[in-house]
Amino acid sequence: MQLNELIKNRIMILGSNGMLGQRLTNFLSSKKVELLTSSFEDFSFNREVDYRQCDITDRGKLKKLIFDFCPDFIINAAAYTNVDKSETDRETAWKVNVKAVEYIAESARILDSHIIHISSDYIFDGENGPYLENAVPNPIGYYGRTKLASENVLKLYAVKNTIIRTNVLYGPTHFGRPDFVKWVIDSLKNNSQIRIVTDQINNPTFIDDLVQVIINIIENNKEGIYNIGGPDFLSRFDFTIKIADYFNLDKNLITPILTKDLNQPARRPLKSGLITIKAQSELGYRPRSIEETFKIIKKEFNL
Repeated sequence: MQLNELIKNRIMILGSNGMLGQRLTNFLSSKKVELLTSSFEDFSFNREVDYRQCDITDRGKLKKLIFDFCPDFIINAAAYTNVDKSETDRETAWKVNVKAVEYIAESARILDSHIIHISSDYIFDGENGPYLENAVPNPIGYYGRTKLASENVLKLYAVKNTIIRTNVLYGPTHFGRPDFVKWVIDSLKNNSQIRIVTDQINNPTFIDDLVQVIINIIENNKEGIYNIGGPDFLSRFDFTIKIADYFNLDKNLITPILTKDLNQPARRPLKSGLITIKAQSELGYRPRSIEETFKIIKKEFNL
């Protein structure tokens, strides 16, 4: 299926003001697809697209939003992603990450819509990563439990769906809180000392690579579970050093620590990351190198 087939689709993006939602919105709006975007805020970061405010935990409002548009594809980029707050604000985390997915699935089953749902490596315990798609989940925190439950919802409702598991998403966005790379750059430019863990291993995912995967899934009507991550497995500390090196920042401001030193409310999977062989063979996934992604970030932010 080529671009002219993509344009024929009616596509809804939930969580369009978030990191991934912003890049998806900008890409799809330039392709002139029939696009409806929605987030919790009463405004859109992109005023040129059709936007509807919606609290996805409100079953009636969410189902009306979906039924009024009748999408072919629903991209669920909305989530409660505060890992630590999920431990105490469990009701909200469950409503956003699980109940809302139930409401989406209820509507999609009636309309025969295809759900593209974003999940996380936090469904694993981080004992034996990196992980394949068929690895046995074992979340060690409440956020991970909600993300695993959301995957199970889609199986239970037997709707057309694609689950994308990803980790450490980064890339240039201009609305909302900065991603990890921009946070590191801003902190070091301001001569702020930052403490970065050496014992969390991942393969950080460049946001534009993830967007291209989602477009490929739509173009080819692919269903199933796909791991999406970058080509390099490295610690968060080593990732930070690469950022400092590329942008010529002071590495002496970076202090290596262990995860336990942070005393965070939620446990983190340590030896994690996602193996992307399936996405490479079935979707033609070719993630860019870290250096290539930094070049894009540098250009977009004029750094």
